[in-house]
Amino acid sequence: MSDRPKFSEIDSWGATHVGKVRKDNQDHFFLGPPIQGVLAEASSISEKGEVLHLKRLASLAVVADGVGGVGGGEEAARRAVESLVASVSKSFHEAERSESKDPEVFSRLLNEAALAVHDSLLKTAEEEGGGRRFATTLTLFLGLWPHAYILQVGDSRCYVYRDGELSLLTQDQTMAQDLVNAGVLTQTAAERTRWAHILSSAVGGEQAAPVVTRLVRDWGTVILLCSDGLTKHVSDERIKERLASMTSARQVVEQLIQDALDDGGTDNVTLIVGRTVDPPATKVEGGA
Repeated sequence: MSDRPKFSEIDSWGATHVGKVRKDNQDHFFLGPPIQGVLAEASSISEKGEVLHLKRLASLAVVADGVGGVGGGEEAARRAVESLVASVSKSFHEAERSESKDPEVFSRLLNEAALAVHDSLLKTAEEEGGGRRFATTLTLFLGLWPHAYILQVGDSRCYVYRDGELSLLTQDQTMAQDLVNAGVLTQTAAERTRWAHILSSAVGGEQAAPVVTRLVRDWGTVILLCSDGLTKHVSDERIKERLASMTSARQVVEQLIQDALDDGGTDNVTLIVGRTVDPPATKVEGGA
């Protein structure tokens, strides 16, 4: 599409912090720039075959929060991020060409990629033995234009901020949320129960139930991906306040991580924020 955002019109940033309690950081994340030749294409080539200009085709971001313990979680999160990035990169062009005739092609691609990682981690645990777990949550954003796809497993989240309103696009896959869905607990009560952070679905866990959501965006829409190290300490209202006053993706990421640390920082915290910026006001601080 001729009006899709250029590289200079994307303001995005990602960061991770070990927190104030944990010794190791089992979170991993990926944020472009888009892989040359895969999520970008040469739109201008010199007579010598040199690439003079790259056109941005898509944005890709992933957050994974390892839950395997004793190094297993860290390895699971790393492998999940690497595998998903590789799968999307390998299949992107073919999927994009067929999307107009097959609207579910990207949903299938992301669902199958997540389940492939799940099977791989289960196999690793079986081969190693000893009861060591290799599991992780993950949330992935694949931004085309104007639509995007969100893949989620576990309780890492995706928020959308636009027109002054913050929306939680994903639903935590926890035992507490399952009880809310069944009408046993209210949302408020669920947040205080000991089941709030017990996963009912995880990549490499006993069960993986990937959910893919399609989103339509506009200029100025802000996307936020995070591990639960943020949401354990920072309320949705605080996140909304920070996004409402953001001057750049980097600035708001650093502020929100500091908010989590100031409230105790009991877990690793990982955060990615991205937005499209209207051409006349473009100010890119980093990222894809």
